[in-house]
Amino acid sequence: MRFPYVPRGDGEEEAMLAAIGAPDFEALLAPVPEKFRLRAPLNLPGPRSEFEVTRRLTAMAEKNGHTGRRRVFLGAGIYDHIVPAAVDHVSFRSEFYTAYTPYQPEVAQGTLTATFEFQTMMAELTGMDLTNASLYDGATALAEAALLAVSVTKRKGLVVAGPLHPHYLQVLRTFCTGQEIAIAVDPGPDGTVDRAWVRDQLASGPAAVIAQGPNFFGIVEDLSDLFAEARAAGARAIQVFEPHALAIYETPGTMGADLAVGEGISLGTPPSFGGPSLGLFTAREEFVRHVPGRLIGETVDRDGKRAYVMTLQTREQHIRRERATSNICTNQGLLALRAVIYLSLMGPEGMRETAEQCLERAHYAAERLAALDGFRLRYPAPFFHEFVLECPRPAREIVRGCLARGVIPGVNLGRFADLGPEGADRLLLVCATETHAKEDLDALVEAMKEAARG
Repeated sequence: MRFPYVPRGDGEEEAMLAAIGAPDFEALLAPVPEKFRLRAPLNLPGPRSEFEVTRRLTAMAEKNGHTGRRRVFLGAGIYDHIVPAAVDHVSFRSEFYTAYTPYQPEVAQGTLTATFEFQTMMAELTGMDLTNASLYDGATALAEAALLAVSVTKRKGLVVAGPLHPHYLQVLRTFCTGQEIAIAVDPGPDGTVDRAWVRDQLASGPAAVIAQGPNFFGIVEDLSDLFAEARAAGARAIQVFEPHALAIYETPGTMGADLAVGEGISLGTPPSFGGPSLGLFTAREEFVRHVPGRLIGETVDRDGKRAYVMTLQTREQHIRRERATSNICTNQGLLALRAVIYLSLMGPEGMRETAEQCLERAHYAAERLAALDGFRLRYPAPFFHEFVLECPRPAREIVRGCLARGVIPGVNLGRFADLGPEGADRLLLVCATETHAKEDLDALVEAMKEAARG
C-alpha cells in the first residue's frame, strides 16, 4: 500500500516494519475485523471542482434531520439547550481556537486563566473541592474515576448501583479489560438503586460504588445514604451527574461523593452527531495527586502580579512514563472555554431557571403522553427532564410513525441490549428541555397518538 502524499520512501517503510516485526503494512491491520477492512478501492465518482463537491456534500447534509427542521426529543446523555450567541462570538476568536497546551505560562496566560475559571466554576457547581482541566467525555471521565478508586484503595472490584448509561458502562468495561477488575451491575428492576443488592455487594470489598443521578432513565434519587454506606465499607463513592440538574437538586458534594464526573456538552456546546464532548471530573481534595489530566493554579509573578500556571499533572504518561496510571494527556480546552462563557452568562439564576423549565416541560409532556390510550410511564418515580414511556406498540414503530410527522419522539430503549428492563422494545426515553415550547410538546403528543394507531 502506497501513500503518495507522505514523505517517506520504500526503504524507510521497510525499516520501520522490520523494527516492529511486521512483514508488511497489511499485517498491522490484522486486529481490525475483516468486515471493516476494504478489499477494493472506494467507489467514488471522478474528479469534481470545488464548487461541485461543495454542492454535492450540501445536498447530502440536507438529508439529515435536525432541530431546525424537526421537533426532536432525544436525550440519553446528549441534551439540546439554548446557547447564547456570545458563546460562539467569544470562543471563535482565533487566539482561543488555535491555542494549545499551555506549557509556557508566560505566553499562555489567557488559556490558563480560562482553564482556572473553568475549574472554579465546576467545583462550585458540583460542591466538590477541585476539578481537573477536563477530559474527553463523560464516559472516559467515569472510567478514569473508577481506575483512580482502584489505585487508591488497592481493591479490584466495582459496583454499579442503579441504571447507568449503557455507553458509560461499555467504556468502563473496556477500561477494566485485562486488569482483572470485576464489575457488578445492579439489576435495578424498579429503575432505581436496589439498596439491599448494593449492601450485599459491599461485603465483597469493592473499590468504588458508582451511581448516576439523575440516572439513565431520568430518575432522581437521594444518594446520600448510598454514598455513606459505600465509604463506611472502605469503598469510594462516584456519582455521574448532569450539570443542569445540579442547579435545583443536591450536589455530589453535599451527598457525600468522593468523585463526581459528567458530560459537559450541554454547557454551551450544541449537540452535533453526538459530539464533540467535554468530560467533567471533580474530586475531594484528598485525591488531588491522583487526578488524571492537569490542574491549573493561581500564583504571582516576580513583580507580585497575579499569574496562572500548570500546577499539577502527576499521572500523565509523558511525566511518569511506564509508572503512569492514566493515558490522559490532553484536555478539551475549547469546549471547557465554552462552558466558562456559558456559565458566566447564565449565572446561578440562569442555570436554575433553565433547570426549572426543563423540569416543567418534561412533566407536562409526561402527563399528557401517559393519558393517551395504551401509553403509561414505566417508572412512578421523580424525574428531571427525561422519562421512560411504555408504548402500546414496539417503540421502533412509534418512532417511524412520528418521523413521518416531523417529530423524533425519543430514544428506542430496545437498542440497548444490556439495559435489562423487561419489554425494552416497547420503551421510549423521552426528553424535554427549555428549547421546547408548548406547541412542540403538544405536537409530540399528537404525533404519538397518530403513530400508535398505525
